[in-house]
Amino acid sequence: MQHTTTNRWRTIDIVVAAVIAVAFGVIFWAWGLVWKAADPAFAAAPASQAVMYGVWLVPAVLGGLVIRKPGAALFCEAVAATVSALLGAEWGGITIVQGLIQGLGAELAFAAFRYRAYRLPVAVLAGAMTGLSAALFDFFVWNSEYALASYRLPYAALTVLSAAVVAGVGGWYLTRALAETGVLDRFPAARDRTLV
Repeated sequence: MQHTTTNRWRTIDIVVAAVIAVAFGVIFWAWGLVWKAADPAFAAAPASQAVMYGVWLVPAVLGGLVIRKPGAALFCEAVAATVSALLGAEWGGITIVQGLIQGLGAELAFAAFRYRAYRLPVAVLAGAMTGLSAALFDFFVWNSEYALASYRLPYAALTVLSAAVVAGVGGWYLTRALAETGVLDRFPAARDRTLV
């Protein structure tokens, strides 16, 4: 079932996508501090810290589920990454490139269904795809000097799993929760809510 009649972005689409992106840019910055503080908890198995990764990928899935237009997932993730970089994320400007690549993963998942399917399995796929994009970026950029079997492969697998659960499932439930409040009444996502 097609939920949108046009792929043209409305002013409200741009505004809401920007709000999602900026809010998550602040969350990204804060999550970077949490990530750093959690380092000691993962000292015995450093690659397992990737279970925390999914938070950084939520806006790609959430943006795609809410806006339901080509480019929404990419826009939300890239702008969120840019905001976190501007706020002083410890990884600097490369974060912007990383956000573009991560957003592209979710964008490809929505595009595979021609921007017409937004059920939970599609959200999980979008989460997994953005996780795969993130894992590939990290595999070659951040983790290239680490051991393949004991760090890089488990880290990549846990990144994809975290993204599927946190960004995919979490993004889908967050969209439903927002729709239930009525704040998405001007979006196709509101049609998915339970009428009371």
